[in-house]
Amino acid sequence: MSMFKFIAEIREFFNPYLACQLCAIGRQQYYGLCHDCWTELPWQHELVYKQQMCFYSACRYCYPMDRIIQQFKYQQQLQFQALLAGLLLQLQLPKVQALVAMPISTQRLNTRGYNQALLIAKIIAKVRNIPIWQPIIRTHQHAQTGLNRFERLDNIYHQFHIKPRLDRHYHHILIIDDVVTTGNSILALKHSLTLLGCTQIYACCIAHTPS
Repeated sequence: MSMFKFIAEIREFFNPYLACQLCAIGRQQYYGLCHDCWTELPWQHELVYKQQMCFYSACRYCYPMDRIIQQFKYQQQLQFQALLAGLLLQLQLPKVQALVAMPISTQRLNTRGYNQALLIAKIIAKVRNIPIWQPIIRTHQHAQTGLNRFERLDNIYHQFHIKPRLDRHYHHILIIDDVVTTGNSILALKHSLTLLGCTQIYACCIAHTPS
């Protein structure tokens, strides 16, 4: 018997029934969810195209994914990070040299306490044995209200900056994000990574808002 199986059986003995994190009725089977809740998630079965880019997306951004992500992102409900990472692990992601988590500004980091995309990326990196690379910093994220499409895109482009000193460089990378709405942030991040010499840039998200 392997050590991992032994530990799992010990946990099962002392916790024979762990309730589903969504319905609180069924038994946890898939990253904290019961079989029914897992099956009924709003799965995205095709690639998503936004801003002339192709995205890998696990789900559509609707109930219950919107509630789960909001609680994880804004209410410190960190028990959902295993589930959210597990959703990405269901995707047939491309082979890359490194993962790049969508950066957030220092202001938002101080307010929230963590970068939600980076937490998820760390789990993916550990499971897939891929390094995390964060060569881009993000400055203050200004409100987009009242701006037209081109002004919003220009605003976002100016938020991303290459770090002055980098000890590593990769050419094939995968961007990890939580939610993709317009795709502007990933497009701007891709532009900065291209300036660093990245030649193959893929992007994936936990959920996306339908066009």
